[in-house]
Amino acid sequence: MKMIGIIGAMPSELKDIQSAQVNPVKTKIAGYEFYESMHNGNKIITVCCGIGKVNAGICTQILIDKFQVEQIINTGIAGGMKPDIKILEIVISTSVLSHDLDSHFLNDYPPYHAEFEADSNLQKLAKSVCDEKQIITHAGKIISGDIFVTDSAVKANLVKQHNPYAVDMETSAIGQCAWRNQIPFVSVRCISDLADDDGAMSFDEFEKIAVKRVAEIVLTMCEKA
Repeated sequence: MKMIGIIGAMPSELKDIQSAQVNPVKTKIAGYEFYESMHNGNKIITVCCGIGKVNAGICTQILIDKFQVEQIINTGIAGGMKPDIKILEIVISTSVLSHDLDSHFLNDYPPYHAEFEADSNLQKLAKSVCDEKQIITHAGKIISGDIFVTDSAVKANLVKQHNPYAVDMETSAIGQCAWRNQIPFVSVRCISDLADDDGAMSFDEFEKIAVKRVAEIVLTMCEKA
């Protein structure tokens, strides 16, 4: 049996996953609600952390300290950053980075590391599940910051600086916390918009479809873990 932590930022990102949990036990810590249940022989603990890196970091540490998870999967939606990435395709993190913090502050001071690598086995598992479901995937860097990117000029600058595949508001904090604790981690994000001038309209249109798609992937990953 494996203990798997699943983190989503918004209730919609966890709705389908939590609906699949059978008789979950709820534990409230620091205002966050954690739902623990068995799923095909493994134990999963889901939590809606709220938007932003601080929320994500707090929830990740609680999952590790209180629930002693052995793996962490970050689920949800994101903005696509590469020209060949289309809405409703999946980005699997190879590494994660905060775009709103100068990397030199993390590289030159503790923890002396700024880009946090995702677990290779979890990456392969996510890819195999997507292949089985015939869902197009992209593997690459995901960047995070405490802004919702819906400006083509901002996007172009981020692409120039970091060459990312997707952008969101939580993944880098989850990855950094997992790296600090030496816990395998991966982020699996479904593209809901292209982080450009049409991003807000695209997000509203595709959010529900995107969260359902990624939920199916994550649940299957937990069954195969």
